[in-house]
Amino acid sequence: MTDTNPPSERFLDAIRGALGPGACITDQAGIEPYVTEWRGILRGRCSLVTRPTSTAEVSRILSICNEARVAVTPQGGNTGMVAAALPQGGIVLSTERLNRIRELDSDNAAMVVEAGCVLKDLQDAAGQVGQLLPLSLGAEGSCHIGGNLATNAGGTMTVRFGNARDLVLGLEVVLAGGEVWDGLRTLRKNNTGYDLKHLFIGSEGTLGVITAAALKLFPGLGSTETVLAALNTPDDVLKLFVRLRVQLGDDILGFETFPSLGLKLARKHIPDIRDPFAGDYPQYALVEAFSHRRDPVLRESLNEAFATALDDGLILDAVVAESQAQSDALWRIRESIPEAHAKEGATIRHDVSVPVSKVPQFLTAGKTLVEQRLPGVRVIAFGHIGDGNIHFNLLQPEDMAKDRFLARMPELNRAVHDLVDSLGGSFSAEHGIGMVKREDLARYRPAVELRMMRGIKSLLDPNHIMNPGKLFLPEDLG
Repeated sequence: MTDTNPPSERFLDAIRGALGPGACITDQAGIEPYVTEWRGILRGRCSLVTRPTSTAEVSRILSICNEARVAVTPQGGNTGMVAAALPQGGIVLSTERLNRIRELDSDNAAMVVEAGCVLKDLQDAAGQVGQLLPLSLGAEGSCHIGGNLATNAGGTMTVRFGNARDLVLGLEVVLAGGEVWDGLRTLRKNNTGYDLKHLFIGSEGTLGVITAAALKLFPGLGSTETVLAALNTPDDVLKLFVRLRVQLGDDILGFETFPSLGLKLARKHIPDIRDPFAGDYPQYALVEAFSHRRDPVLRESLNEAFATALDDGLILDAVVAESQAQSDALWRIRESIPEAHAKEGATIRHDVSVPVSKVPQFLTAGKTLVEQRLPGVRVIAFGHIGDGNIHFNLLQPEDMAKDRFLARMPELNRAVHDLVDSLGGSFSAEHGIGMVKREDLARYRPAVELRMMRGIKSLLDPNHIMNPGKLFLPEDLG
């Protein structure tokens, strides 16, 4: 079944009875933040918000909902980009009060945390014992680790440490019927059949509710160095990355790129942004290198690498941060680009990935493609070139009305995604599917893959109560 029942008064009474005081929100004013997307673009609906404080309470909620066939939308910090946590009826299950660090074992380099912990709080807790939780993204001050795992979040350290999936040792999950799977092992080796945790990482709450996770930790960052380089072309950016990857190896922590227009709009719309260069350049690369030790050799190696690149004409100029404040200022340029172009006008966004070696080809072909279809469109392509993830965003032409521009979205999306697919890439690199990209999932993934995904969904959630309308179109589930 694809439809779920509207909550009855009997159901609501059962939920209230299963939870403690303050765990349920029923008034519309209280519900509003949970049904409003943070970007203000889409709005959902629900009859009740539940805020459990324990795995046992989550289990009771799902058991009641499964029996009554009422939809459940798990929600963390509500910071997603594809409306995966936006309810379309039923109830919201917020993890905000599941926010304890259950264990921090520095000897084992692991921590066990509940799903509602804010990512920045976990980073800070690890740092206090000299450890690093290497998941870093723009929303880290408000996103929840459960949501990060449910969407397999990426971020700026993926080039060195991988996505969220790569940081997980074990999970605790409540299944749709209320049964609890305790897979919270902190083992590095555990070869005992199917690795079930990976079913739930990236599943966007459609298979169950992640209530806790065992995460890998790493030695803290002893030394970091940040450089912003100016270059001519995307091809030069790739050549610089390949060169640094050989020269610095695993010392590369992040490698980002953005175009001249990105910097110009950041300076125009964000008060504290300054151009560190005297001139304007076509392309920029932001590089962060690190060592787990206090290592003066890191600065020497980086300086030598960039000096050689400058002598060879690969880069046009470079600025090396001399302090943490200067490093923060350079990163602030990159991080402010989405905010800046949102203030400039309507934006059509693409979160895509291609093999790293094909990033320049995609950037060049993609820019030509959209400019031919819509003369005057302004392309801001930026992101994590070190892992092939580019945010290929299109700004409305200055002489075109917003509504006319946005009406071209389906056509431009299809053109960009077709190009990405032809290069062996993905139409969703790190933001997920949610409601926004369901049609793309059906279009670009092979039929056998979709059958396997639907089969897993039907096995673990036979009544289809878990986050209905996400990943799959309702009619696809039968």
